[in-house]
Amino acid sequence: MQDAAFDADREAVIGRAVEAGIVRILAPGYDLTSSQAAVALAEAHPELIDAAVGVHPHFSAAPTPAEWDELAVLAADPRVVAVGEIGLDFHRDLSSREAQRAAFERQLAMAASVRKPVLIHSRDAHDEVRTALLAWKGPGRGTLRGVLHCFSGDATLAQDLAAGGYLISFALPVTFSSARGPRAAAAALPGGSFLVETDSPWLAPGGGDQRNEPTTALRVAAELARLRGTSPDAIASGVAAAYRLLVGVSASTG
Repeated sequence: MQDAAFDADREAVIGRAVEAGIVRILAPGYDLTSSQAAVALAEAHPELIDAAVGVHPHFSAAPTPAEWDELAVLAADPRVVAVGEIGLDFHRDLSSREAQRAAFERQLAMAASVRKPVLIHSRDAHDEVRTALLAWKGPGRGTLRGVLHCFSGDATLAQDLAAGGYLISFALPVTFSSARGPRAAAAALPGGSFLVETDSPWLAPGGGDQRNEPTTALRVAAELARLRGTSPDAIASGVAAAYRLLVGVSASTG
């Protein structure tokens, strides 16, 4: 009964997203189990949802060798369009920095080997993440591309990464006057170099116990339009084009 209620609620969220005009959603994993769930969700809704698989820096030390092998197989699955959410988090350090660095390097190599983009988490680790992405020398050098998710850096960092072929993704904090770095980046970036997101379930409008649904991305797009002196429709068009280029033909139906 509980599973049925959960499924019905999930379908209602998806229905509201479609009704609001959302045409594509990328659902990332943060460990093997959530990555498998993201693939199942994409399989259930291929017209709307893409999957990404990866291990978040908070859980970098958790996977067993067998789980890393399973994740590598999953990354090569045609239903998967990206490797993520991966990266470094030196704010909370829930895994040791050594484990985070090892997992990050391992998953950059995984993404390069399957020629898929990466979804990057960077918190209090911007300089190290920038170096890792722009000075990549692993297998498949030159094939990496990706997104700096829920961007929290400044305009210089955003422009450096955009020049290196990475997209910058903005979530609800860009609407906060206190988010000076992301707001400056949003105004300065060239067209076609950014995305919008929710970072669900975190960063919900109203905070705390409120729900963060895909429709939150519309609020982000509206604020980007204001910061850039354009229309929300223009932002949406540019974001859709940038996303299609990022993930390729998997998003061509959206």
